[in-house]
Amino acid sequence: MHFTSSQRLDGGSLEREFTLGGVPGILWTPASSPAPLVLLGHPGGLRRMYPRLAGRARQLSTNGIAAATIELPGSGDRPRSADAERARADLHRALAAGEPVDEIVDRLVIPLVEKAVPEWQSTIDALLSLPEVSGPIGYSGGVIAIGVRLLVVESRITAAGLFAGSFVPRSMFDEARQVTIPLHVLLQWDDEGNDRQLALDLFDAFGSQEKTLHANMGGHTGVPQFAGDDAARFFTRHLT
Repeated sequence: MHFTSSQRLDGGSLEREFTLGGVPGILWTPASSPAPLVLLGHPGGLRRMYPRLAGRARQLSTNGIAAATIELPGSGDRPRSADAERARADLHRALAAGEPVDEIVDRLVIPLVEKAVPEWQSTIDALLSLPEVSGPIGYSGGVIAIGVRLLVVESRITAAGLFAGSFVPRSMFDEARQVTIPLHVLLQWDDEGNDRQLALDLFDAFGSQEKTLHANMGGHTGVPQFAGDDAARFFTRHLT
């Protein structure tokens, strides 16, 4: 892990950009350390997503929790995938025409999951080698299919807050049944780019005994502030 920049933020937390195996990322650590860690998932484009990611990180930092994120394969400055671009275009066309999308979702999402999850695991290895990060570890955000796979294969993650705002291949529902850690799932009821019933079916499939669904009215970017506050309290309860 190679740190490329560093800045001290209000409240004493430290923000550092890094690269790991060619993958860019950002680490936020609170003033007190060592600290538990939350991995911040997102739909790609670190520069575009930075304000929202930094806001989530600052909220966690006030509760003594570190946060980290990495760029997704094919997003930001990383090389594009021609297959993914074709699948994304096909998905938009099929949704607009009201056509079935399951096969297209498989083409788009499964390769992304298979590339992104090992990168997240390498990031966990590197972060836990730092003296300021101790665990336990949580996962927060999307792409939700990445979160599902990561929770199945990565036993070091002990709690997760998932954003039900993206498509999940139906073949991954069996994986969701293997997830048993505490879950806090956020759903925007009027999310124009999400299949609401699929999101509800996925929540039902999770094998966790402790799982909570927070559904709010509004579109994809209309998450109310109190919903973010609830998610922060969830991680404080389970990680500190």
